[in-house]
Amino acid sequence: MAIRTFGPNAVDWEERVDLDRLRRQRLARLNETLNRSELGAVLSFDFANIRYMTATHIGTWAMDKLIRFALLVRGGEPIVWDFGSAARHHQLYNPWLDYSDGKGGPPTGARAGISTLRGAFHPDAGIAEDVAAKIAAELREHGLAGEPLGIDVAEMPILTALRAEGIDVVDGQQVFLEARRIKTPDEISLLTQACAMVDAAYEELYGYLRPGVRENECVGVVSKVLYDLGSEYVEGVNAISGERCSPHPHVYSDRLIRPGDPAFFDILHSHLGYRTCYYRTFAVGSASGAQRDAYVRCREYMDRAIALVRPGATTADIVEVWPRAEEFGFADETAAFALQYGHGVGLSIWEKPIFSRLVSLDHPEVLEEGMVFALETYWPAADGWSAARIEEEVVVTADGCEVITKFPAEELLVAGRKYWTVGGALDTRRESQSHLNTPHGNGSR
Repeated sequence: MAIRTFGPNAVDWEERVDLDRLRRQRLARLNETLNRSELGAVLSFDFANIRYMTATHIGTWAMDKLIRFALLVRGGEPIVWDFGSAARHHQLYNPWLDYSDGKGGPPTGARAGISTLRGAFHPDAGIAEDVAAKIAAELREHGLAGEPLGIDVAEMPILTALRAEGIDVVDGQQVFLEARRIKTPDEISLLTQACAMVDAAYEELYGYLRPGVRENECVGVVSKVLYDLGSEYVEGVNAISGERCSPHPHVYSDRLIRPGDPAFFDILHSHLGYRTCYYRTFAVGSASGAQRDAYVRCREYMDRAIALVRPGATTADIVEVWPRAEEFGFADETAAFALQYGHGVGLSIWEKPIFSRLVSLDHPEVLEEGMVFALETYWPAADGWSAARIEEEVVVTADGCEVITKFPAEELLVAGRKYWTVGGALDTRRESQSHLNTPHGNGSR
């Protein structure tokens, strides 16, 4: 049965995403993973990990500032120290963080606190020491002062201050990523909704593409569609065209798109925190033989990979059907990294598991039901400048997988006006997608 794509609104006549269940199940998985580890607690400064643990959000402006932090101790409840008035907002509107005893005291799970703001505070202001003192007090209160503390990411002054408190600081990122590896049903629904929004963005982009528009204008078109549909954050739109396709620069420009150009796009956005990573390739006006051949090759590598996805398969099984770096013009797997690639998708773009010939053959990971990941393939064309790029997001099911990225990608789509001659004269027509398989067409659906 296909994964349902619910409307984003809450209704009383259909069971849809249950956000309270989402919060409970995420925290339960994190607690289970922490309990299986050797750590006494985990401390997070990473935006996605804080959200997974506490279900709090203060806007994407804070994602790179390392200003807020959250702690989960073994056997305890999560605590988030947040920026300014955000903590008061959590106390008023986040009842799941209310652990008070019913005697009128403030909720204990949301507190005012501030970290070092990527070093912007004066080093002598004592901010790092204050953070460390707060964490040490919680560990002592729970009898965990001698247990290792796992941290995902942190600044050096924080690490130094924690060690000065006598805390054994170790890597805690693996605890978070292990908990997030398998998605709950509600997470899968939100990831599917996020992909449906990108489906709509590609539909708009396909109708917009034509010679004379710029890559950055395409980024604007996509961003407007997503924000109009309720996207929380358009993290990036990778818009690449023409000779910029090979080698792939991974950043859009102001280049004018020309007749006969290849153009590929990667759309990354957030729907209630859940991301997409979703490539599609088009030809503009017409497609050369080299472009079509590259696309066919790119699609074949994708189809071979998807056919292998099922519980019990490994990341090594998948990457073995992909070409070695040397086969498509790169010196080694480091130089070709992320071109034939796969990665988990959730509250972050790149989660577990990772698929790459760089690591997966020697360190394979087993696929499990409930994983959601993106598979990406790339192939440079024989003309030396064109290339094809495809990405599909899949959910691992009990007996295989389901693709949740639905915009057509089985064959190379030609966007914009189609060019051909009729009776010796140039005839230009802006054809609908349904006409692409006519004998005169240069592209196919």
